[in-house]
Amino acid sequence: MVKNPALLKEFEDNLSRTEGRIPFDLSIKIFTSMWKEAERLGIIPFKEPLEGIEVDIKIAKVLNSCLKKSLPG
Repeated sequence: MVKNPALLKEFEDNLSRTEGRIPFDLSIKIFTSMWKEAERLGIIPFKEPLEGIEVDIKIAKVLNSCLKKSLPG
């Protein structure tokens, strides 16, 4: 859990300025490693992939309605 999001953002910004963009092949390696780690921890594949989808849909509807109401025009 991130305790100081502003500090993390500052770190990420500084890192991206000094290191530049991550090359595509390195991005794929990082993603693959994270995926394998999640599999090893038993996080994926999901036992019930659609579990909680109703809540997600309700939240999306509320957010979309707020967005439509707040747009000028």
